[in-house]
Amino acid sequence: MSMGATQQTVRVGILGSSWWVDSMYLPALASHVHGRVVAIAGREAGALAQRWHVPHAFDRYEDLLASDLIDAVIIATRNDLHYPLTMAALDKGLHVLCEKPLGLTYDQAAQMAARANKRAAICMTPFTYRYMPVSRYLKQLLDAGYIGRPFHLNFRYFTGFGRAGGYTWRFDENISGSGALGDIASHFLYLAWWFFGDIHAVFAELGRLVERAPLDPSGQPYPQADDNAMIMLKFASGAQGLLHASTVAPEATPFGQIHELDFHGMDGALHARVDWASTQCIVGARRDDDALAPLPIPAEIWQGARRDSVHNTYRDVFRTQESMTRAWVSAIARGEPVQPDLAHGAYIQRIMEAAQRSHNEGRWIHVDDI
Repeated sequence: MSMGATQQTVRVGILGSSWWVDSMYLPALASHVHGRVVAIAGREAGALAQRWHVPHAFDRYEDLLASDLIDAVIIATRNDLHYPLTMAALDKGLHVLCEKPLGLTYDQAAQMAARANKRAAICMTPFTYRYMPVSRYLKQLLDAGYIGRPFHLNFRYFTGFGRAGGYTWRFDENISGSGALGDIASHFLYLAWWFFGDIHAVFAELGRLVERAPLDPSGQPYPQADDNAMIMLKFASGAQGLLHASTVAPEATPFGQIHELDFHGMDGALHARVDWASTQCIVGARRDDDALAPLPIPAEIWQGARRDSVHNTYRDVFRTQESMTRAWVSAIARGEPVQPDLAHGAYIQRIMEAAQRSHNEGRWIHVDDI
């Protein structure tokens, strides 16, 4: 399918065969009226293709891209492959959904966004948490002026998977570009931008708190990536932000993860908590109120998603609603753009690079200087 054209069925290929592909992308498109996964490439492609009734499986990513079987491709590989595979896919005339972080550097991400624009490709950077009901209702409340002129936000993303020693590519800067910063902080940097607008400057301290294996699987030393990121933000509006994303913060929840988001402004405050078990709630207070009160998420935001557990909500949002992957495929079928696109992904990569420079130089970094 050529750029800008429409057809009844969008033929999708997936580069990558990890648990994330199995739990996110394949179920999201299993029943999509306009999209069908026709090919997978990766080490476990054969098993996934058999399980999900996908007709073609490839060992090599390049063979899938050269196959002429697809109109669009999902790039869900390790980070160092995002840039070359995206550029190859765009030059092949494909629409692209590429996982974040887009590249290892802002320069790579900016090139990807520019090439997508030149090719008129319909692209997406999948910032997952934008689509969850808590985030969508917070956006609605903030846009409606619930807190008035924003003063500051304070976000915490705590999980514990980074406590394990040994080697993993996620903490190898040669492959990942960054650790906690790109893996989890990028999600909340996107939300901070989505909620409060453009970010003017960044000050960051990136931690390397857990001792890891000194050599990679080939026996070579490698630069250890951060496992903890503490980031201060100055917004163009004058508002301030504080974001703490840690992979070494174990939490006593079934999923071992907690998200907390606080907002304060001239006219009120909002607080949100998601524990990835049964809690996904928002409380708020206006300036004249005496106490925080629950703010139930409206039915039109739930759109029928189950509320008994956060994971069931997540499954319904991404597998049955027009969210993220499904919205991207629908946009391709209509020949229309969709957000967040690669330009948004590149913007967040720019903020991340400012954070890395700030850590290295111990000073505030203006985003325009990146």
